[in-house]
Amino acid sequence: MEARKFSYIVVGAGLTGCWAVDGIRALDKAGSVLLIGDEKYLPYDRPPLTKKLWFGKKKVEEIFVRPQQYFTDNRADVMLNAMVTKLDAGSKTITCRDGGIYQYEKLLLATGGRPRRLDIEGGSLDGIYYYRYLDDFVKLKAEIHDGTRALVIGGGFIGSEIAAALNVNKVDVTMLMPETCLTEQLFPKSLGLAINEDYIRRGVKLILQDLPVSIIRRNKHFITLTKNGREITSDVVIAGIGMKPDTQLAEAAGLTLENGIAVNEFLQTSSPDIYAAGDNAYFPYEALGRRMRVEHWDNAVNQGRIAGMNMAGARMPYAYMPYFFSDLFDFGYEAVGLVNSKLETVTDWQKENNTGVVYYLEDEKVLGVMMCNVWDKVAAARELIKSGRRVSAKELQGAIR
Repeated sequence: MEARKFSYIVVGAGLTGCWAVDGIRALDKAGSVLLIGDEKYLPYDRPPLTKKLWFGKKKVEEIFVRPQQYFTDNRADVMLNAMVTKLDAGSKTITCRDGGIYQYEKLLLATGGRPRRLDIEGGSLDGIYYYRYLDDFVKLKAEIHDGTRALVIGGGFIGSEIAAALNVNKVDVTMLMPETCLTEQLFPKSLGLAINEDYIRRGVKLILQDLPVSIIRRNKHFITLTKNGREITSDVVIAGIGMKPDTQLAEAAGLTLENGIAVNEFLQTSSPDIYAAGDNAYFPYEALGRRMRVEHWDNAVNQGRIAGMNMAGARMPYAYMPYFFSDLFDFGYEAVGLVNSKLETVTDWQKENNTGVVYYLEDEKVLGVMMCNVWDKVAAARELIKSGRRVSAKELQGAIR
């Protein structure tokens, strides 16, 4: 089969891929563009899947990033429900599941990540939600009602957000996690414990420092057995245990991998005409002086657009500092930089464990900042991190208000 030729091919029709098309067209109005996605939907925002869609603040039709008309107007071909099965960097071709072959001049791997799955007996049972996609929301929303018993496995971003959303929708929620508190990888201990207490007060049952060892179906219900001997009966099971970068195509093509697909400051892989951006890209984080992979909305948007511009010849280093955000009932936060509870933390509370700023330090330098119920201060946090100056805990009191 003869290959169809395109100036640019973007594999992955998510947020990163969509903004890559925008970046390409910012500099090249004429080159042919193909956007390929393995879902049946046009690019959409993922944060509403655990937030606004559940609270009635958005409708499904409102989460799509661009309508079909945008791609038509920008003369970008879109293939949905299409799986790329092979990448040949030598011949600069990709092959799809249906046998179609497409040749590129520049290629972007915007393949994102795949949900981690439970490696236990029953972990592949039909009906377990590995929550990440729009179809997951649509199916789960149709399945739940007042009093539905839901087991949420995992207390990270997805687990904590979907548990809150289900609780607000009058679902009987139990959370099972190996940690001692929700989003333990981010929160200082005192804040994590306060979040635990808030969930419990609202009726969410927390089973901490425990793991599932098997899941079975019985009379349309799920029975989850845990390492510590518990037996949990539920109507639905949602696993939010993180994601892993989708690097299969890159690995098979011989590209350099390192905690994702390794890229340089221009988002080029070890094959210079192939770029990677979004959840799968391990990139030089300029402001922190280290390489990182960032799995958040703001990074997907900005990295996608810069990757598209660089494919079209811009040669623009990715120096942007992405922020991220979450809402856990009435507790919301915005954060930027390296936010990890293993670092030294300094807190500046206006209202303890509710309103204030958490600073994350290494060698007396601020590497990350989390603003808890404090808004519109991301720019100030970025400047503090970029300064690279040594600061004391006392100096950080009132540094951002």
